[in-house]
Amino acid sequence: MGNAGNSKMNSNGVEPEFAGLRKIFWPIHHHELKKFLPMVLMMFCFLFNYTIMRDTKDTLIVTAAGAEALPFLKFWGTLPTSILFVLVYAKLSNILKPEALFYAVIAPFLLFFSTFGFLIYPNIELISPTETANMLEAFVNSSLPVRMHDTMLRLVEVFRVWPYALFYILSELWGSMGISLLFWQFANQITRSAEAKRFYSGFGQLGNLALVASGLTIIYFSNIRSSVPAGVDAWGQTLHWLMGAITVGCVIIILTYRWMNSNVLTDPRLYNPADRAPKKSKLKLGLKESFLLLSRSKYLGCITLMVLGYGISINLIEVVWKAQLGAQFTNENDYNTFMGYFSMTTGFATLFLVTIGSNVIRRLGWLVAALSTPVMILITGAIFFAFIMYKNDFEGVFVYTPLWIAVLVGASQNILSKATKYALFDPTKEMAYIPLDQESKVKGKAAIDVVGGRLGKSGGGVILQIVLMFGAIADNLPVLLFFVGVVIAAWIFSVTSLSKLYQAKLQEAGEEAEAILAGTATSSVSDAKPIGAT
Repeated sequence: MGNAGNSKMNSNGVEPEFAGLRKIFWPIHHHELKKFLPMVLMMFCFLFNYTIMRDTKDTLIVTAAGAEALPFLKFWGTLPTSILFVLVYAKLSNILKPEALFYAVIAPFLLFFSTFGFLIYPNIELISPTETANMLEAFVNSSLPVRMHDTMLRLVEVFRVWPYALFYILSELWGSMGISLLFWQFANQITRSAEAKRFYSGFGQLGNLALVASGLTIIYFSNIRSSVPAGVDAWGQTLHWLMGAITVGCVIIILTYRWMNSNVLTDPRLYNPADRAPKKSKLKLGLKESFLLLSRSKYLGCITLMVLGYGISINLIEVVWKAQLGAQFTNENDYNTFMGYFSMTTGFATLFLVTIGSNVIRRLGWLVAALSTPVMILITGAIFFAFIMYKNDFEGVFVYTPLWIAVLVGASQNILSKATKYALFDPTKEMAYIPLDQESKVKGKAAIDVVGGRLGKSGGGVILQIVLMFGAIADNLPVLLFFVGVVIAAWIFSVTSLSKLYQAKLQEAGEEAEAILAGTATSSVSDAKPIGAT
């Protein structure tokens, strides 16, 4: 069967058949391992690096400036830098060949992170604008209303340690731009359409093991404070090792990419541009055109509200949780050690829920699956906020302090919400596009990428910036809970409305759409972006 399947694949480009458990867990031919395993290694290293970057960036900013600085940094730092990055990438793509473009994009990341632990951090005091920061601090204390002091002083601290802010921004770019542009663009370039149905599931499942591996790495190198000699900066030693691990990951990515270009793209069994489906140019809509299109379609508007609902609600809750983390762990090593355990647990939870996600959709239906994420965030978020607001009433009731329990409750909320999102929210959202006509499908997805993508990420940040101008996070918990409740209520309403429209579309399309839908439930789960990329 192996030889026949291989011959059939090579001559006609038809997906070979597999039987039994192998069809579910390992639908890869022996000769395809030369192509499949290096791609898994690249995905693993991308996510391994991002998890270390993500946890370390939060440690640097939260311990130095507080969680209140995060929404400002995301909106005024990450957003404009991302736009600039895309513009530069588009320009370079017209000048450089794909291989040279890959190296040109990854080089700045490699340069910065390889030097951060060994050169930038040890000299942080020399490159910090201390005098200017002191002047800004004096201005805030003397000229601004008292209720604004806490937030504005934290922003001054971000300015004081600007290399930390740059670390934060580049870490965000590695997740949102590096993985999407570097890995997935290369994967889409060299993978045949028939292979993608089998390969992409493995990329996601095996790649997500990086969350577990990186979590263990973070724990090991962050938990060294007791073993370093007296007078030695333990956090500096941790950064040496973690930045070294990121550097090794980048080097492996580059070497693997080079090997793929030399050995896979030159093998006609594994790569032939003629075997790939004709590439369709991706429709790009401006912000105005996107709003107009979505305002005219109730169906597409509901999908947009789903995307916005997740982005805004999880952003609001995360900042509150990270504020509790910053209060519990004032030492960088302790903070990062906890984040290592958090990432490891998230990896296990994601692998488990993604595995059972398709069964939930098939057995309980689209509506139940689509409601699972907002209901999960609503319940766990409400429990988290309620505990924080009344945690002083629990003083002495438990063995652990109320603050520590709040940290654990927030971590559980974050893990369950994100794992549920990738297991159920992403596939149900993609399934909603299936019954649409081709024009609505293409234009609608492009519009939602623009509106939902931009506003989902920045909407929560804007709300937080406004709220934090009137006091610290702890002083505005009821207001933030109110915003979370309103957003999730709109999200649930959009899901129930979309469910009716969705069923009507399926009935119009007939049994053929149902057959397509049944097969998509599994593939959508497999093709969803791994959680570490978020």
